[in-house]
Amino acid sequence: MNDLAAHHAPLAGALTDAVRRVIDSGWFVLGREVAGFEEAFAAYCGVPHAVGVANGTDAIELALAGVGVGRGDRVALVANAGGYGTTALLALGAEPVYVDVDEDTATLDPQLLDRETFDAVLVTHLYGRLADMPALRAVADRHGAAVVEDCAQAHGASLDGPSGSRRAGAWGDAAAFSFYPTKNLGALGDGGAVVTASAEVAERVRRLRQYGWDRKYHQVTGPARNSRLDEVQAAVLSVKLPHLDGWNAARVAVAARYRDAIRHPKLTLPEVDAPGHVGHLYVLRCADRDALSAHLRAHGVAHDVHYPLPDHRQPVHGDRFAGLELPVTERLCAEVLSLPCHPELRAEQVDRVAAAVNAFGAGDGEG
Repeated sequence: MNDLAAHHAPLAGALTDAVRRVIDSGWFVLGREVAGFEEAFAAYCGVPHAVGVANGTDAIELALAGVGVGRGDRVALVANAGGYGTTALLALGAEPVYVDVDEDTATLDPQLLDRETFDAVLVTHLYGRLADMPALRAVADRHGAAVVEDCAQAHGASLDGPSGSRRAGAWGDAAAFSFYPTKNLGALGDGGAVVTASAEVAERVRRLRQYGWDRKYHQVTGPARNSRLDEVQAAVLSVKLPHLDGWNAARVAVAARYRDAIRHPKLTLPEVDAPGHVGHLYVLRCADRDALSAHLRAHGVAHDVHYPLPDHRQPVHGDRFAGLELPVTERLCAEVLSLPCHPELRAEQVDRVAAAVNAFGAGDGEG
């Protein structure tokens, strides 16, 4: 699904120099590298502030806490995005309010959101596609609710709105990013960031990521944690950030080639058009997904499912959401399948995957 060795090979010298620079400095936590990357990444997203943290899930939790979400608050979110948002808000003692998604985009449906009662909304940009932020922002504003974006799959995606085009991270009161190695912008390990236009939110998150300190050993806020982006990962990310737009363009080109090459009556293909989509994943739909998966395995084609079980059906919740029905979410979780989509895929590899997909059902016994 990814070729991280090939991805990093052209940058080997620059990455080695960056790591060596950190080693030679003798400073490994919250130093110049983190500050420099925070400044550059905030500028890239189009906001004044970025706060580096340890991983993407911490970023969601700290972004929610940064806008004031706490115990007992009702947070609206989707249930088809892998459980990361649910994990984060439950850590704060907040209550999940699951809302169904739009069938075409698989992201939060603004009309259904408007029917709910909530204190905040966590909007997940899924597979590289920005959710309908102008509409969602308008609904949240009517409800007097804070908006947090989960941008872990949408680094660099942008969308037009009433005040012009904005990138992922610039629509909400705060936004969370993951720099897991397979993300569009990935570290050499875990990493994350919270970005925001609010100096107050940024300052709160900076304190919450490090024990609630306003100065060393002086705790003024909580509940806090130790969640810091380290200097090595910040240096690595600084090397990679200037390449992000080019990598995104390569992902979208892969998706466009799939679109042109795959022709199958049993499959629904995604619309992956830049700049609103940056091709993090290429996710098609098939009502007979298990048979398609078996067919692709037989043809040596890597694939995955993002994500097979919606949050409200996870065993950890017991019967808590037994009466909740999210028909579109549940149907999508039963049908989605991800094909390889990354910048290092060569045209002939994309064509081989497409040919295998097109052969589904031809002599395999799938009707």
